[in-house]
Amino acid sequence: MSIDATAIVWYAAICGALSAFAPSFGGRGLRLAVGAVVGVAAATVLPFVRSMIG
Repeated sequence: MSIDATAIVWYAAICGALSAFAPSFGGRGLRLAVGAVVGVAAATVLPFVRSMIG
């Protein structure tokens, strides 16, 4: 089993950025919705980022 370092670093960066702004987002429901949207966006953009990296 191999570990995909690109995915780990990508999601760590996205989650780290989201957590930096999370306290300013209001209630739990809004933070959950924003987290879901960011996760979907990150998963959508990752293949493009990988193709650019090589």
